[in-house]
Amino acid sequence: MRAAVDVMGGDNAPQAILQGCWDAVSLLDGDDKIHLVGDRGVIEKALAGSGLTAEQQARFQVVHTTQVIEMDESPVEAIRSKQDSSIAVMCKLAKKGEADVVISAGNTGACVAGAQLRMGTLPGVSRPGIAVILPTFHGPVVICDVGANISPKPKHLQQYAIMAGAYGRAVAGIKRPRVGLLSIGEEDAKGTTMVKDARKLLRDEPQLNFIGNVEGRDLFKGVVDVVVCDGFVGNIVLKFTEGMAEGLFQTILSELQNSAPDMLDQFKPVMKKMYQKHDWREYGGAPLLGVGGYCLICHGRSDALAIRNAIRVGKQLVQSDVNRQIICEIEKSIQTEE
Repeated sequence: MRAAVDVMGGDNAPQAILQGCWDAVSLLDGDDKIHLVGDRGVIEKALAGSGLTAEQQARFQVVHTTQVIEMDESPVEAIRSKQDSSIAVMCKLAKKGEADVVISAGNTGACVAGAQLRMGTLPGVSRPGIAVILPTFHGPVVICDVGANISPKPKHLQQYAIMAGAYGRAVAGIKRPRVGLLSIGEEDAKGTTMVKDARKLLRDEPQLNFIGNVEGRDLFKGVVDVVVCDGFVGNIVLKFTEGMAEGLFQTILSELQNSAPDMLDQFKPVMKKMYQKHDWREYGGAPLLGVGGYCLICHGRSDALAIRNAIRVGKQLVQSDVNRQIICEIEKSIQTEE
């Protein structure tokens, strides 16, 4: 695996990004390498003080860039005007076949635009979508899209279902994913015009194990394995879930401290184990499904642990060869007008 990491992107860049790369050295073997994309002076100074051995440092290659895309910049304009930015250069490396996976905690829109414009899309794919795995008591649930496309067409949701299903099988080990369409009710007549039109496509797609509309609460009830929605709704669901998990664990710990402080030490190991299952940092990054290569988009707040895990997930993605499966299934899918 050859990973290209955007050193300059994210709230905690570049220090946390680089530390995550150093921490990921133990995950690398064979010909694995990491391209550190960003300011050469910053990277080389950090590498010299990393404490890594000469053999470990040989795993890293510095790719110098002179520009950074800020979080508040217009994605497409930034990619086009800042061609020497870390995100743009990282995607160019993938396009030239010099990187197998690109990883960034920077501007999400710019990552999507850069991947789409520089890496292109897989044959037959209309629009890429960001997929995340939500941990639940009943097992993992893949939700797509969570932010790449806030105004999709019905065909896009049809393809998200196909791609997320392939991802669920290849990475999460879900043999025959049950696919649901996120709506405001289970009935066919519920939802926007786009949702109702998408439901017809999902229902008629023979490759999908489509179970119909699902509501937000169904994500955690064990009735569905893959959920598709537009990126606006998906991003809100994702952020709400993250906040709810953090708030719930804080509430439980606070109650223990106030009501049963003598039991706190006994429960802390259990709480820590439970929290890790719901900690977004443990999942590293979310794949942008449908682009011509592998792209992982990380949380803007990513720390060293999140970046280390993103590199782990990136290696898993490359080894899974899920893109080949997506191409085959899109080719066999019902073809419709956009």
